[in-house]
Amino acid sequence: MRPDAPQNADTVAEVGEFGLIRRVTSGRVQPPTTLLGPGDDAAVIAAPDGRVVASTDVLVENVHFRLDWSSPEQVGRKAAAVNLADIAAMGARPTALLVGIACPPDTPAELVEGVTAGLWREARVAGAGVVGGDMVTSATLVISITALGDLGGVEPVTRSGARVGDVVAVCGKLGWAAAGLAVLGRGFRSPVAVVGAQRSPEPPYPAGPQAAAAGATAMVDTSDGLLADLGHVATASGVAIDIRTELLQVHPRLVDVASALGADSRHWALTGGEDHALAATFPDPAAVPEDWQTIGSVRRGSGVTVDGRTYEKPSGWEHWRT
Repeated sequence: MRPDAPQNADTVAEVGEFGLIRRVTSGRVQPPTTLLGPGDDAAVIAAPDGRVVASTDVLVENVHFRLDWSSPEQVGRKAAAVNLADIAAMGARPTALLVGIACPPDTPAELVEGVTAGLWREARVAGAGVVGGDMVTSATLVISITALGDLGGVEPVTRSGARVGDVVAVCGKLGWAAAGLAVLGRGFRSPVAVVGAQRSPEPPYPAGPQAAAAGATAMVDTSDGLLADLGHVATASGVAIDIRTELLQVHPRLVDVASALGADSRHWALTGGEDHALAATFPDPAAVPEDWQTIGSVRRGSGVTVDGRTYEKPSGWEHWRT
């Protein structure tokens, strides 16, 4: 049993697979798009548009989250958010989550219940339902999420549509999760708002469809860092993107935290992932919606620059990179 588990807590082995499934699904309210939820061989989800947007992510304990840093519910919220943000980045509205959870037999059942409570909570924020999934045994805690969404009659906003002359804008927090990771890594638990951004991000879900309606030409979820993910847009679109630091607003709280830790708050904003802000390109400044922040432009060439120069530090997260 985990060292932080409550005494005399039921384990998942004691509760059993189907007993645990009943615990985490009973009494939950589904959105109208869920025509048939958990309990059958498969779920049935309404797709009014006739097309379904789908995305999958896998989160592994001690790689993507730590239970000594986050509560089970915060882990669940984060697991949902990283997938739901991808749906929003296509200009779609989230409709459903499918969940796979693998864990050791001695995992406390209430830990899994906490994770699923977080999944349900974040899905509700985004307007989606948790419609089904699977639970299995494994050597470590792994959470796999598939998110589905509906385009509502508009075309998906992909990474490949940016055009020379477009402006680049973002919506959502930048650098907060990276700052929270730095704080937690130093053994601190405050400031609460900064640490909370790492534990359970808050993607701007409505901003994706909003950007699509405003004519966004390309869009991406900044899960791996602003520069890294804009690099994907630049490559897919065959263009160059330049970010202007004088346009990049860094919250004073991050400046204060960086000063206390001897870090660079602007570096967090440029390269820190896990905030799941949305970055998009628009045909002109007048097309940028309210609440979006213009930060740069699309030019001829390739790659991403900062103030016209190559950014010399690592630009974001990449698995297996040493």
